[in-house]
Amino acid sequence: MTDWSRLHHAYGSAEDVPALLDRIAAEPSAELWNDLWSALCHQGSVYPASFAALPWLADLAARGDRDQAVNAVVLAGAITAGADQLHEAGDVRAEHAAEIAGLLEAANRYLRTAADRGEYVHLLEAVLGFEGVAGWSEDLAWGLGSEEYEVSCPGCGAGLFIVFGERGHFSTGEDYALSDGDIETRPLRPAAPADLDGIGRRLHDLALADGQREVAHALTHVFGGATCPDCGTDFPVADRIRAEG
Repeated sequence: MTDWSRLHHAYGSAEDVPALLDRIAAEPSAELWNDLWSALCHQGSVYPASFAALPWLADLAARGDRDQAVNAVVLAGAITAGADQLHEAGDVRAEHAAEIAGLLEAANRYLRTAADRGEYVHLLEAVLGFEGVAGWSEDLAWGLGSEEYEVSCPGCGAGLFIVFGERGHFSTGEDYALSDGDIETRPLRPAAPADLDGIGRRLHDLALADGQREVAHALTHVFGGATCPDCGTDFPVADRIRAEG
């Protein structure tokens, strides 16, 4: 039996967590899930109470309610991705190996039938979190969902936006979203699918197999190249995302 009063989350004592979990189980809502996220995975930070919640999340993910299961999987994936942060929970992956294995199975199952692109990329990120894939389990969904990454140029250090999607496919150092006039940009260089390897090839092939062609196309830019408009340095986009993740 977990003594939640001895654990803490983002706002202090975790003694309020059991009541919150009971409310979510009985009458789930987006507001309650947001409260749980805020307490257990606040802006990517995790706490002893976060890991103590993994058995409950794994149990919920194994049940029949799809929406509840997906919410549980995505939150558990974000928590597991933070297992290497400084905390007081010991070897999280070893202690919760059974729960993480079950959550990974659920993530892969729901990935195949994702309701939309947003759900797909969050589940894909959760899979990487459960597998312990470094560098992508905390940043992949944010960039694919917003169709941009913020990185720094390896040559001059300038802050850059890497943009792909409906707004175009380019790099820029200017706030393109708020600009009313012309901005200086450089076109991205998407990778040819046949040239992808490693995690880039795996994610691209998986997205295609799951019928997520927009995600697969976006990934060719994530694992492609960019040029800094300020100094002209060419660089692999994925390397900068990993370096600053």
